Amino acid sequence: MKKEKSCGAIVYRQRDSWVEVLLICHKNGGHWAFPKGHVEKGENEEETALREIKEETGLKVKLDTSFRHVVAYSPKPGVLKDVVYFAGRLSGGDQKAQVEEVTGIQWEPPQQALSTVTYENDRETLRAFLRWWEGQPPVK
Repeated sequence: MKKEKSCGAIVYRQRDSWVEVLLICHKNGGHWAFPKGHVEKGENEEETALREIKEETGLKVKLDTSFRHVVAYSPKPGVLKDVVYFAGRLSGGDQKAQVEEVTGIQWEPPQQALSTVTYENDRETLRAFLRWWEGQPPVK
């Protein structure tokens, strides 16, 4: 069985007492999910997540690796893929979709995002993020 690995993040921004998460529409398949991509040779998980977020969205984030959620699935016969997600707080950049891979970018409140994301494993990742988020101390 061939193994593949991708890394990304639930990118979020806080607005006073509420939070929004970033969703992207992937050109390949048209599904709504979170920014992520394949680990390149010599990269660690965090480097991959930061690079992919910047490439796909133009945004910079500060990763919080205390949230780490792994999804395993088989994208095609004979292939097992792990996707590692971190939490990524927006820190800068200019939002711009990578035309080769992304057809849309939008910010949504988490409850709305649960309806927008296409796949159940992404909904479970978002629910895990929300459980983590609720346990975080307030931002000052």
